[in-house]
Amino acid sequence: MHLLGPWLLLLVSECLAFSDSHKWSFYHPHTVYAWEGACVWISCKYTTPKSEDLENVTVYHNAEYSSVTKSYSGTILYRTTKIGEPPSQQERVRFLGGTKNNCSLSISRAHVNDSGRLGLRMMSKTDRWMEEIHLNVSERPLVPRIRLPPEIRESQEATLTCWLNFTCFGYRTQWQWSLEEEPADPSTSTTATTDLIQSELKFQPQWRHHGKNVTCQLWSDREQRVLSEETVRLDVKHRPKLQITVSPREATVKEGDSVSMTCKVVSSNPEHRTVSWLKDGAPLSVQETPTLTLHPVARNMSGQYSCQASNNLGTSESGKVALEVQYAPKNVTAVIQNPTPIREGDRVTVSCNYNSSNPRVTRYQWSHRGSWGQQSPGLLVIQKVAWDDKTVTCAACNSWCSWAPPVNLNVHYAPRDVRVLQTNPRPEIHSGHPVVLQCDFSSSRPGEVRFIWKKNGSFLGEGRELSFNSVSPEDAGNYSCSVSNSIGQTASEAWGLQVLYAPRRLRVSMAPGDSVMEGEKAALTCESDANPPVSQYSWFDWNNQNLRHAGRTLRLDPAKVEHSGAYWCRGASRLGVGESPPSTLTVYYSPETIGRRAAVVLGLCLALLILVIFGVKFWRNWKRSQSQQGLQENSSGQSMRRTPLSEGSHAMGCCNPVMEDGISYAALRFPETDTPGTGDAGSSGMQGLRQDGSDAVTYSVVQKRRVGDYENVAPNSPEDEGIHYSELIQFGAGERPRVREDVEYVTLKH
Repeated sequence: MHLLGPWLLLLVSECLAFSDSHKWSFYHPHTVYAWEGACVWISCKYTTPKSEDLENVTVYHNAEYSSVTKSYSGTILYRTTKIGEPPSQQERVRFLGGTKNNCSLSISRAHVNDSGRLGLRMMSKTDRWMEEIHLNVSERPLVPRIRLPPEIRESQEATLTCWLNFTCFGYRTQWQWSLEEEPADPSTSTTATTDLIQSELKFQPQWRHHGKNVTCQLWSDREQRVLSEETVRLDVKHRPKLQITVSPREATVKEGDSVSMTCKVVSSNPEHRTVSWLKDGAPLSVQETPTLTLHPVARNMSGQYSCQASNNLGTSESGKVALEVQYAPKNVTAVIQNPTPIREGDRVTVSCNYNSSNPRVTRYQWSHRGSWGQQSPGLLVIQKVAWDDKTVTCAACNSWCSWAPPVNLNVHYAPRDVRVLQTNPRPEIHSGHPVVLQCDFSSSRPGEVRFIWKKNGSFLGEGRELSFNSVSPEDAGNYSCSVSNSIGQTASEAWGLQVLYAPRRLRVSMAPGDSVMEGEKAALTCESDANPPVSQYSWFDWNNQNLRHAGRTLRLDPAKVEHSGAYWCRGASRLGVGESPPSTLTVYYSPETIGRRAAVVLGLCLALLILVIFGVKFWRNWKRSQSQQGLQENSSGQSMRRTPLSEGSHAMGCCNPVMEDGISYAALRFPETDTPGTGDAGSSGMQGLRQDGSDAVTYSVVQKRRVGDYENVAPNSPEDEGIHYSELIQFGAGERPRVREDVEYVTLKH
């Protein structure tokens, strides 16, 4: 038995019916619920007329009243004539009441077929009454319901109530609560009334409980199993919970580097509003985004950083993050002590100097190949300069090292420090921009050099500069240059040319294909060529209607016939927008749908055919009945004789001998035919009608018969009031003939 309807109506804790009359009154549940194998306990109170004692009780199942026998008939579940005796333990239905007030019942081991109307036939000394109670027994145990508070707030005690519209004191059950599959706080209480049983769970929810499931289970001690359960999701209102993540992870950064702090809203209910940042407790008005980016970091940016967010419940502030900005030694220089020109093999002394450092300088580094010795901190002595010694430089180091500009030793050697440079560099190179690459080197002795360019290892040409008037995506690649003199050749490192361009060459690919059957899965993917990649996709159908899908793949699961049509996509990046040509997806009907539609069409055709057949039959029967009725009216009670007319025409007069003192005028014209017919007047007149319709106009005058019973009794109305005129025109094919003046009249008087 389907119990969804009754349970949707049980949102109120008690649903009791009150039957009242001027004699008997009852107080009991309107409907009692149970399940197969459980017992039923029905609480019932009553009062009898004149406070009389109850003498007899009979319990019927689906009782029906007979107006003939003036009595009830049905399955008798219980009958007693001695009120007050202890009920028998062997009876499945027991009456627990007494002679006054109490009419409670109990049913052990309820069955599904017990569902229906229980009729309590109660009799006192002078009166009797039939009271109905509805019993609903389902095959499975009833599902409990969980009642939540109107609002659950963080750290405020909340009470959850799990209830079931079922009562049977002989059926031992227990309530079990769990929060996200873990046993809940044992602060629970269980109560039972005459109509329902319920359990309450009291706890202080935390913000981490938001969105978790609470389950209430009904446990049977006798069966040692869970009979039924109900699960609801908690909606815990709380202020925003914030957490700051720093990149890099250490909050100590070097001046000039970039530091990024992200304020993550771990949870907020209701949804949070804008996020703001504070430094040393003071708001940073220019930073109201979830991510705070400091680039480049300066020394004055050190301090305590935090973020805050608010919702309808209030404002929350995250923990503080200490940012310490350190910097490498400032203004480091390498100074050659002997200013004379340096030749290969000379002894050179170089000192390393700086202005400031945080933290202090702890060591020095030198950049020089060959034999050298450090006499004291910050002083380098090159014992013998090699021919290839070009520059020397130093670095003063604390946590970081600051390098001094290289000092040129001006020693003859092959080209050094060859590298590829971009003239007028841009942060980004877009398609269509002019790009000029320059092959640079630090020094060369001798100075006569030659430049060679290569792309991805393939020769391009010669010259110091490589120019692109309008760079295209196809120009992207790794470029290198080589510089050579009479001493040797030095190649630069590969320099990557990355060209950014808007989305292009968009197309829609379909999987498993462009034709699928309804019910299957279809995936439409927007493929594109873009740098940077497409960040936002839009999908449109054959009506250019936006499908409101922003993903790269549009999934139709399941595909329907109405999904058939052309689709196209639009890809957008920060550089522009591209559109694909339409691609058509065809979704075929499945065999099941074709069968159903064919059956519907066949049924409609059969129904229409039956209606047409019945309509034709009805029309034919109606025409036949009209024809017969006309013949009967013309032939009943009349005698006809034929008189000759002029010009070959025929007229027939009618006389009704029954009508007394009635004068009737009638003229029926029968146009002459090519071959005169034989027979009586009626047949010859019908056969003599010509197809051309000439002389086919008939006039008739009928005088209403007098009402008097005898000839010498005149009627009350004037004679002319009973005269009727009519004109009969030939029916049938052909044109309507013109009216002719040679119409003759026949007067018949009885």
